[in-house]
Amino acid sequence: MSNALKAKELLIRAVECDQIGRILEAQTLYTDGITQLMDFVTGEPDETKKKGFLTRIKEYMDRADAIKARINGHLMLGEVVSHVSIEENDMGCDYDQLFGKFLDSKTVEILLEEPYMTQNYQYQNLVRFLELAVTNCPNLKYFRLVTKEYQDTRNPDQQRTNLGQIQADLERRNISVSIKYEDSLHDRKIFLSNGYIIKIGRGLHFYKAANPMYSIGLVNYKFRKCLQTDVDIWRTKAAT
Repeated sequence: MSNALKAKELLIRAVECDQIGRILEAQTLYTDGITQLMDFVTGEPDETKKKGFLTRIKEYMDRADAIKARINGHLMLGEVVSHVSIEENDMGCDYDQLFGKFLDSKTVEILLEEPYMTQNYQYQNLVRFLELAVTNCPNLKYFRLVTKEYQDTRNPDQQRTNLGQIQADLERRNISVSIKYEDSLHDRKIFLSNGYIIKIGRGLHFYKAANPMYSIGLVNYKFRKCLQTDVDIWRTKAAT
């Protein structure tokens, strides 16, 4: 498929998602479609046609910027509706108990910003979170992960392989996935399209390892000891 056809397909889907309120997915599709269209325009010899394409690109960029402003506005505004302080070695703090009730049928899109996704236990925590999301959010259509890129000299493709497996599994369940790498990422948050934002000081990774390995808590994290952290749930306007 040519860059022009790829761009057309992506941008049509972007407009459709934008119109029905799936703004996280629309933002990704606009960005990808604009990139494909720019690649096509670069090789266009006809200046008149090139000018027309550049005008359309500007229109799509404006739409993408407007979505970005809306998302940032949601992230900046709101009020805290729940606060939980987890002390060192506390137990009874699995994801479902902490914020499961905020993941519901109105959640169509999820944005997870989690800087550290490099170790086996971190991938396992991500899968546990997604299991909760798939269980509680029957209408979930889109998931975006933003994390730091990690290069393991012994296995340089391990991160992309592991995240690729998770992506493929979600897509088999008709959930579109976008994975973005940002080396400057520091903050941790979970943005739900139903209007809730979950902020955890340590992100998803606040559980201590089961000790010994084969003991109560290996599978059910309610029995895991925790690291000290705070969990804040913010309520904003639903992302539509």
